[in-house]
Amino acid sequence: MSEAAWRAVNRAHWDEKVGIHLGPRGYDLAMLREGRGRFHAIEEAELGPVAGKRVLHLQCHFGADSLKFAQRGATVVGLDFSAEAIAAANQLAAELGLADRVRFVLADLYDAPAAIPEPASFDLVFVSWGALCWLPDIRRWAGIVADFLRPGGALYLAEAHPVALVLDDMAMSPDGRPGFFAPYFAREPVVIEETRDYIDETATVHNPTTYTWVHPLSDIISGLLEAGMVLDWLHEHDGVPWRMFQVLARGADRLWHWPDRPWLPLAFSLRATRLPAAADPRGSLP
Repeated sequence: MSEAAWRAVNRAHWDEKVGIHLGPRGYDLAMLREGRGRFHAIEEAELGPVAGKRVLHLQCHFGADSLKFAQRGATVVGLDFSAEAIAAANQLAAELGLADRVRFVLADLYDAPAAIPEPASFDLVFVSWGALCWLPDIRRWAGIVADFLRPGGALYLAEAHPVALVLDDMAMSPDGRPGFFAPYFAREPVVIEETRDYIDETATVHNPTTYTWVHPLSDIISGLLEAGMVLDWLHEHDGVPWRMFQVLARGADRLWHWPDRPWLPLAFSLRATRLPAAADPRGSLP
């Protein structure tokens, strides 16, 4: 299948998800609408103050996290490839009175440099939860992230751990645990047919086919280093914000954990900083 074809399939899936996620059983936006939106426990513990910063939120879906940054005093640009998501994001920004602090851009991730011609101008690039698996070329992604950051600016990434993505309930074992589903080192896309939504499990998804990729942790980190960034820290977590597997149990931190022992990491987060031009292995900044 051509790149244009699988991207169209994925876009149809995510266009449909917008209505589900904004529906009565979708994301809980009550605190956001009250002006005090909060991130998940992992991000809240790691992000730090953002007031006065320029933030680029890549693959922003309908912009809830973008708007949380704006509520905390940042100026934000959010990007997503779904027209339905961007329309919803703009409507939500207007509803919350944040349209002067947030700009939403409709474009594919790999087209971001043309859609947002502002290289080396952001203090923070934010990427979180279920974003990287939709990208076939992780090194190209890393280069785009680096080029948007000013020298000394940082990427904050919080994601499902690629080790956990090897497993899935579709290959469930007799004891109810997820089984092996996608090889960790596979380079070809993983094709999934999933009619249930990860937020509203009562919804039926009518565009269930998706094309995703598993990126080993070494590829993600190496891509960032090759793009002229330095790794500040890397954390692995035994909890994840959504019910990745049916066997997981929700904890007091509102993250989903293994019910007995932390068998494998479910998530990871990292911070990587853009080196100054003199130390950038690729040469001068654009």
